[in-house]
Amino acid sequence: MKRIFLMATVAIALASCQQNAGKKADAVSDTTTAATAATAATVPAADAAVISFEKDSYNFGNVTQGEKVYYSYKFKNTGKSPLIVLNATATCGCTVPEVPKEPVKPGDEGVIKVVFDSNGKQGLQDKVITVTSNANPAIAELHLTGEVKEQTK
Repeated sequence: MKRIFLMATVAIALASCQQNAGKKADAVSDTTTAATAATAATVPAADAAVISFEKDSYNFGNVTQGEKVYYSYKFKNTGKSPLIVLNATATCGCTVPEVPKEPVKPGDEGVIKVVFDSNGKQGLQDKVITVTSNANPAIAELHLTGEVKEQTK
């Protein structure tokens, strides 16, 4: 009798878990569908701004620890609408990007200035700058690479 009761309890528990898993999967599916629909609604039209970088990576070579590296990523708006650079973020606080404050008209050029402070860094570096704009595509990645040599004393 105890075995039957134990088996029934285990069967009910397993059935309950499967029902909850199905509900969770449906919730995840609904969330994914909603996110996809929201993304599809915000995809720029064919006449949107397009950001075209002259170079999307820059190798600064070798620098001594403590030096600062300055570089300007030049870009052109090859789209049909004004380009607004909303934000630029780097993978660490040692790299600070500066974006244009004004919209870039179609056919015009702009720059994103970046300063990398090698203080406290050593070895090979690959800093990624993520640029968010109203362009198509909305997110672009820039790379700042090089090697930081230990400061000799």
